[in-house]
Amino acid sequence: MKLHIIFLIAASLCLLHEPFALADNFEENDFAEFEDFDEDEFIVGNAASDQQSAGGVDSAASLGKSNPNANAAQDDSNDFAEIDDNDEDEAVVEDEENEFEHFQDEEEFEGFPGTMNEQEEVKLVGYEKIGPKLTMAKVPMHFRTHWDSYWLEMLMLAGLLAYFANYLFGNKKNSSIANLWLTTHKTLLEDNFVLVGDDGKKETETSTLSFIKESESIYTLWCSGRTCCEGMLVELKMIKRQDLVSLIAGIMKPVQDQLHIKVEMSPDSMDNFVFCIASKKQATKMFKEMNDLSKFCTLVNKTEEKYNIPGYSLLSEIAEASSSLLDSRLIAALNKYSHLIEYIHVSDQYSGPVQQEDPNTLKQPEVKRILHCGFNMPAKIDMEEMKPLLVLVFYLMERIKRFRLSKEGKSKSDKNRARVEEEFMKNTHAARAEAAAQRREEKRKAEKEKVLANDDPEKQRRWEEKERKRLEKKRPKMKQLSIKAL
Repeated sequence: MKLHIIFLIAASLCLLHEPFALADNFEENDFAEFEDFDEDEFIVGNAASDQQSAGGVDSAASLGKSNPNANAAQDDSNDFAEIDDNDEDEAVVEDEENEFEHFQDEEEFEGFPGTMNEQEEVKLVGYEKIGPKLTMAKVPMHFRTHWDSYWLEMLMLAGLLAYFANYLFGNKKNSSIANLWLTTHKTLLEDNFVLVGDDGKKETETSTLSFIKESESIYTLWCSGRTCCEGMLVELKMIKRQDLVSLIAGIMKPVQDQLHIKVEMSPDSMDNFVFCIASKKQATKMFKEMNDLSKFCTLVNKTEEKYNIPGYSLLSEIAEASSSLLDSRLIAALNKYSHLIEYIHVSDQYSGPVQQEDPNTLKQPEVKRILHCGFNMPAKIDMEEMKPLLVLVFYLMERIKRFRLSKEGKSKSDKNRARVEEEFMKNTHAARAEAAAQRREEKRKAEKEKVLANDDPEKQRRWEEKERKRLEKKRPKMKQLSIKAL
């Protein structure tokens, strides 16, 4: 009995020792299960899977019980087999023969000979023999390429050609008029002036006897070297014949070629007076636009009856100057050449057109003593008819030189100029006061900088004391009232 008990205890100890030994074996080598696999065991095909399925469950169970490592390897191989089976199901390999199957599909193409019935094929053959029926669109006439389609371009081209042709013709015409005037009056100009036609480009003063072309319609000629005048400027203002638009506008508002002669008189050869005789329309325009006429002159009433010059208006500052200049010779010329003489303007205060009033202007505009004559050129361009007008200019120059005002006339002239000067000083008083204050401030600033730059403290103290006294003088004085107590 005791032996039986000892045998059972020994057997139980053996059974208990075996699993502990297996556990120790697994603990000592963690990668033992991977070492039992061979490379062939990872290759899982259709045949291996079939054999594995054909084997019974009992053999698998017995293998699992006899060898746990083999069982684990078997499970891992089953896992790889499942992955490979899934890959085979997902991958689809197309055969090259089936690549163009869609071309054999009858529903894929319509009207293809292989998919049509006999009637449709007969219609197709007949259509190919006859050919397609082309329908031509009806294009309107205004869309077809024809010369009538380019009438606007041709009209513009004709207009440009006409403009350039008129430019050449008009430029040549104005140039010929200027040369004709100079040729006609050349002898008269050379007899009265030493220098005729100075262009100002040459160092030596020699006569060029030619106009300076300011533009296609304006030509100027400068003459100098004569007593009682600084020089004479001849200006031809002609119609803009080179501009077709101006010619068309001239049909609505006719204009004439004009000759303007401006003589700058010497300071000692003319007294102080302003005088102007002009056509009625031109006199009104000049009275509004010219600075000297608007400030010094008045419109003389009944000029036609008083001086017998119909169609003209007189603007005069001093009556005795007007009576002296309007002698019988000038009146005869005004009556004979009334269609050519536009105005005669004599002034010692000529400063050009009226300027816009500027409060910052501190000085009056510079004035000149001038004789300004304006003449219309005849329509037939008869230069011989204009020759007496240039002679009239020379006569007026001598007449102005000889004329002298009386004491009453000089006194009136001086009063008028003092009045204009006073009005100008009143209008610019605020601007002049501001300019004077600014000059004083700049002077004090410069003085202060000079004193501060000096290192002498005594001079700086004296200057500060002086500045303090000056500021005290500027302060308004307040009256002090003493109130007695009751």
